Amino acid sequence: MDFDESSTKLIPPEFLAVVLAGFGNEQVLLPLTGNYGDEPSPKALLPIANKPMLEYPLIWIEQSGIRGTPYSETSFTTPYTSDASSAFPTLRIDLQTYDESQGLSVGTCTILRHYAHRIQRDFVLLPCDFVPAPSFSLTQVLNKFRTESTYDGAIATACFFEGRRPDKSSSTDEWGALPTPIPIVWDERTGTLLHIETPDDIDRNGEEMELRMSLLTRYPRARLSATLHDSHVYVFRRQVLDALQQKSRFDSLREEFVPWLCKPQYQRSKQEKYGRVLSPSTNTLTQGIALRHSTLHSKSPGHHDTEEDFLRSPPSDGQNEEHSRSVNPLLIDGEDDDEALDSLRVGLVVLRANTEYAARANNLHGYLELNRHFLSQTVYSLPTDPESRSLIDHKAQISSDSMIGHSTKVEERTSIKKSIIGKHCVIGKMVRITGCVVHDHCVIADGAKLDGCILGKGTKVGEKAELTRCVTQCGYEVSAGENTRNEKLDVSDWAAAPESSEENEDEEGSEEDSE
Repeated sequence: MDFDESSTKLIPPEFLAVVLAGFGNEQVLLPLTGNYGDEPSPKALLPIANKPMLEYPLIWIEQSGIRGTPYSETSFTTPYTSDASSAFPTLRIDLQTYDESQGLSVGTCTILRHYAHRIQRDFVLLPCDFVPAPSFSLTQVLNKFRTESTYDGAIATACFFEGRRPDKSSSTDEWGALPTPIPIVWDERTGTLLHIETPDDIDRNGEEMELRMSLLTRYPRARLSATLHDSHVYVFRRQVLDALQQKSRFDSLREEFVPWLCKPQYQRSKQEKYGRVLSPSTNTLTQGIALRHSTLHSKSPGHHDTEEDFLRSPPSDGQNEEHSRSVNPLLIDGEDDDEALDSLRVGLVVLRANTEYAARANNLHGYLELNRHFLSQTVYSLPTDPESRSLIDHKAQISSDSMIGHSTKVEERTSIKKSIIGKHCVIGKMVRITGCVVHDHCVIADGAKLDGCILGKGTKVGEKAELTRCVTQCGYEVSAGENTRNEKLDVSDWAAAPESSEENEDEEGSEEDSE
């Protein structure tokens, strides 16, 4: 008997995972996400340590035990869809495409409203670009949501992390300004997210943060933090989507909806207006499904009448029941005055930087640092199959903290240090590559020198060309002998150069004719 199969059929799924794997705001990753000819280059398929970045959240989900994972993306066709299904057999992947009209990018709120009819239970929302620390499990976030949604009616749990500032020697201002964390207010003792400063707040009063007295009265020990980054990992109750439908003007989840979602937990006016939407009286929250998934829970007669009683505990702040009623004064119609409304809290899980490295590849700095982080964990990663190993000349010098993809040719007297080289690349003779990320199908001619660069797929570098801290679009061609520093090299700029020279020749010819 296949116990795994029978348990999957008998026990309904507890959560739905929604992974946003589209183009999104790709401006921050240009020119890497620029089209490769007629083929798009979606962010979700950009490699991190020679694996598509989409694999990292999928692995994280699979390890947590979630089985169903529909992820939405903008329209593009890729063979990775079928590869993901075979690579993650326990995940039932349901690909849903969202067509963006007139090439305009849409926010997460718009996508969630569009697919709300397909999300019929509590769900986990993840981006494709978040790479968690190995020791940090998605189950930690799920467990906080499970517990708090049961004993005090929390409606969401967010995950923030402490970022590490990239080394100045490895970053350049020409790639764009480093992202700054958004200031938040949170209660460390109860793990509650209370306030997120929005761009509108900053525009209205950029020098001071405006907080309500109701927030400070309820959480007198709230902390202000300006070092935490939003991982964009959230666990939501299904009813949150009903409130999102009412806030049709919201487009950004991080800048608009989540900051608004923090307010009903301490603002009476919003409790009265949205309390029955976020926590309807017909909603009976139960951890029955969670306990049935657990292998540690066995219901003993005489201990707990219901499965909910097993997880119920006092309020997280340790106060008595009378104080709990004063904190949650709004009552549901038809219930006794002794029964308080759900807290509508937004929980918070914080991943500290002193534990292990976690980051998002949502900008060029973060993308490069993530690749370099994996190199620091690598010990001489070369292809293991004999055919690929035979393509690497024995006179080539490859440092132990480098990574070479399959079917990549490296010729003699070439030096590769602290770099990631993709698959099916051709590296010529006497090439020097230091601290670089080279995507698949790149060709680097003899004598070229690369330092701190990111080369998009299919980039060609001419003989004796020198690139320092440059990023190239897919298919870009660097002329022989070219020397470039701190530039984003775009195909459109490269293609426009011959046309401009021809125009100059035509202008000179017309002047001679007129003379």
